Amino acid sequence: MHEQFPLSRMRRLRKQDFTRRLMAENSLSVNDLIYPMFVLEGDNQKELVPSMPGVERLSIDLLVKEAHELAELGIPAIAIFPVTPADVKSLCASEAFNPQGLAQRAVRAIKAAVPQLGVITDVALDPFTSHGQDGLIDESGYVLNDETIEVLIKQALSHAEAGADIVAPSDMMDGRIGAIRQALEENGYINTCIMAYSAKYASSYYGPFRDAVGSSGNIKGGDKKSYQMDPANSDEALREIALDLQEGADMVMVKPGMPYLDIVRRCKDEFKVPTFAYQVSGEYAMHKAAFINGWLNEEQVILESLLAFKRAGADGILTYFAKQAAQLLAD
Repeated sequence: MHEQFPLSRMRRLRKQDFTRRLMAENSLSVNDLIYPMFVLEGDNQKELVPSMPGVERLSIDLLVKEAHELAELGIPAIAIFPVTPADVKSLCASEAFNPQGLAQRAVRAIKAAVPQLGVITDVALDPFTSHGQDGLIDESGYVLNDETIEVLIKQALSHAEAGADIVAPSDMMDGRIGAIRQALEENGYINTCIMAYSAKYASSYYGPFRDAVGSSGNIKGGDKKSYQMDPANSDEALREIALDLQEGADMVMVKPGMPYLDIVRRCKDEFKVPTFAYQVSGEYAMHKAAFINGWLNEEQVILESLLAFKRAGADGILTYFAKQAAQLLAD
């Protein structure tokens, strides 16, 4: 039983910096950060993403240069997202598993140049489909589950062959984790990890990301509600996570991040497994707009927002602020 005032004064331990530091329940370090990066074709190419101020699409040579800087900062891993040229997008998404595809070449280049930097690849078809959905579709536009998984398996294997350390299925097809795990095992990629986007919601916070990878024009106002989760649901997320773990996921992810920190907490409490969260493009864009307008203190809010993920139970955070946060934490 806790003492009552004035025997207990909660502010005593808040008075001085050293006591605040000693009593901190959670902490943020560079080891918690994963940096999502967009890669495009060409050499010495750099493009700004208008809806994500400060974020750039980079050609592979510049991506490798940036990877060196990230490794020097101590960031453990990056997540690669390719900007697929329109002329190779198709209904069958065959470019997704092209051994000489943009993502595959980027993985090889980074692992050759900066082998200590972890490389995570996105396993999903939306950057490669002419319609912008995460899978193959039927005549009505419905995303086909089992047929899509067959392509996802080929994509994941092509990433593993290229040297990806972690494949991250973000498509939300039922059963894809087990199918990918079996394929990896059968082909000798026994140490390739799977980071499952297990609780990925049909969120409106993804808009700037779709701009960045060039899929917003393909989906043409469509939605992904038939496979991504309903934002109203929480218990369903735990079912999704449990299924992915049973199928062989090494780690799980909740996406988006801050609006869904309750899901992160429930996941960590229930399963006690490596749990990650994605501070998505819409969250980044909102923060940047407030910083640019002088409404919020940029450095303080970046670190506070990321600490909130740790308090909720996240072991790691995919965030476009990763490089800036690493620099701030090093100061």
